[in-house]
Amino acid sequence: MDLFKTVVAIIAEQMSVDPSTITRETDLQGDLGADSIDAAEMILNIEDILERRIPDEAIQNVKTVDDILKYLEANA
Repeated sequence: MDLFKTVVAIIAEQMSVDPSTITRETDLQGDLGADSIDAAEMILNIEDILERRIPDEAIQNVKTVDDILKYLEANA
């Protein structure tokens, strides 16, 4: 499974955007307009699909797609 593609697909679906517009540097709030509810739903979907838990304290530090990927890669 390609982690980047999976995370991008989840984010794109949640935010109703074209996945090709999302990069590792995409800012969830600044570029995609995600609010705290969107971010929480994205994380829940990522947790469900990847069957992994992301603690609340890690979620607070998530600003970009890269932040999500770095956490998931470091805690595989």
